[in-house]
Amino acid sequence: MYIPEIETKTRSEIKLFQEGRLHEMLTYLEGHSKFYRQLFQDNKIHVADIKTLEDLNKIPVTTKDDLQRRNDDFLCVPKNKIVDFITTSGTMGNPVTFAATDADLDRLAYNEYISYTCADTTPDDIFQLMVTMDKRFMAGMAYFLGLRKLGAGIVRVGPGNPELQFDTLKRISPTGFITVPSFILKLIEYAEAKGIDYKNSSIKKAVCIGESLRNSDFTLNPLAKKIKEKWDIQLYSTYASTEMGTAFTECFAGKGGHHHPEMIIVEFLDENNNPVGENEPGEVTITTLGVEAMPLLRFKTGDICYHYNQPCECGRNTMRLGPVIGRKQQMIKYKGTTLYPLALYDILNDIDFIENYIVEVYTNQIDTDEILIHIGVKSLPINYEKIIKDHFRAKLRVAPEIKISQPAAIHKLQFPDAARKPITFIDKRKK
Repeated sequence: MYIPEIETKTRSEIKLFQEGRLHEMLTYLEGHSKFYRQLFQDNKIHVADIKTLEDLNKIPVTTKDDLQRRNDDFLCVPKNKIVDFITTSGTMGNPVTFAATDADLDRLAYNEYISYTCADTTPDDIFQLMVTMDKRFMAGMAYFLGLRKLGAGIVRVGPGNPELQFDTLKRISPTGFITVPSFILKLIEYAEAKGIDYKNSSIKKAVCIGESLRNSDFTLNPLAKKIKEKWDIQLYSTYASTEMGTAFTECFAGKGGHHHPEMIIVEFLDENNNPVGENEPGEVTITTLGVEAMPLLRFKTGDICYHYNQPCECGRNTMRLGPVIGRKQQMIKYKGTTLYPLALYDILNDIDFIENYIVEVYTNQIDTDEILIHIGVKSLPINYEKIIKDHFRAKLRVAPEIKISQPAAIHKLQFPDAARKPITFIDKRKK
């Protein structure tokens, strides 16, 4: 297992290392970024005065709104240096265009390489990629580049199509999947219907993207439990975004995604942009290191997480990122209770007769949040509504409204034309 040397250093040594990289990054932004040069001038910031990580709080944060309004002003290189154009998925607003130079793609490959080594991947592995490589999507390309750098085998199958997935598994005998974890349940359902002996296949592990596998205490959540009960493969959770160009991937200990300090500086901030303690949830706020085309400084991702600083049994001393609790913009105030969609997903995933679902939030006639859950089921128990609402009341003390549909109808809503990720949350609230 390869671990970069900096990740085994003491916390004080890691901090000094990052402060040196921060100075390089600030100097680069002042010289190349129209957006940040103006930010420094407007706020009378002299980059030479930013010497420590604590000094970052002297600099205003960057938001998704900044990226959407002034997208081109973040570009730090001439267009003839760009080799790849990417857009974000637009989950929380209009998609944003990102650009990558040849050096940025090398950085992306290195990031995924060290992320795969976190997930106990070796050159002997063969990974079946169940993610899109097109549609201006960064993640699929990143996974491919990282595996190539590692020297592992790659099978580019793409998302969906269980029949093709199992044909590939039979022909090539891959050892791992890269996929959205809920799709593993679809594969299990397909295999059981077709009499496929999936439990004795070559698959040993899955690097899971896009959906959480763990609760805040690192125990498996209902989705992960369902997978493990049916198919006892090793599950590794990973968290990343286009904006950060960096991943936080679990090791075998399963105690949070590991921070790679050579790639990114991370802060955890409250609503007033003040740092939170280790036992408090905070918004993940990142400063990229080593990015050439579109580096970001104190960018607020919108994701709310806990963080942990104790050394890990794998030998890394870096900070670990807990599961995403929710997205700041998706927070719901429902009947006096503060909720995030992930809490609803955990309950829905724990109810066996529910095939699929979409959570819809809207503003009611008295201007408060209302929740309607569209549920896809093939057959219903007689007292289905009581079963569902009892689950919600037991865990959250409140129960949303339920609308029953056919699974095929929900699937169409989850995967509209050109979608790169399944949609499970629709926000129709007044802005």
